[in-house]
Amino acid sequence: MTTQDTLRPVFTETFPPRMEPGMLYVSIPYRTCGHLCCCGCGNEVVTPLSPAQWSLTFDGENVSLSPSIGNWSLPCQSHYWIREGRIRWSRRYSAAEIDQNRARDRRLLDLETTVPEPGPPSRLRRYLRFLRP
Repeated sequence: MTTQDTLRPVFTETFPPRMEPGMLYVSIPYRTCGHLCCCGCGNEVVTPLSPAQWSLTFDGENVSLSPSIGNWSLPCQSHYWIREGRIRWSRRYSAAEIDQNRARDRRLLDLETTVPEPGPPSRLRRYLRFLRP
């Protein structure tokens, strides 16, 4: 396989059994994107869409993902951005930077999945109570 410099969005409910190079599969129902690693190693890369993970922007033609794609678990450890369908290669991270990045990602994901304790009623709720007949 060869290095990819662009990814074309394919909106689908589920990913195909075999992903094609140069395609970014977007499943809105499953809030997930998938593509073959842009370095050409052939590994599948899955990016869950959520406030604590990745966000997707579609301009009607091209897709951007944020933040960057850091394939730290793959042998290639490639690192790139997907901006308006183009691949923007980023520098290689050190092992310490990868560990810091993973720890930050875990914290963000924990914050997103933690249900806050109920607090005291808001001022608006108290105000609305007084307006009831």
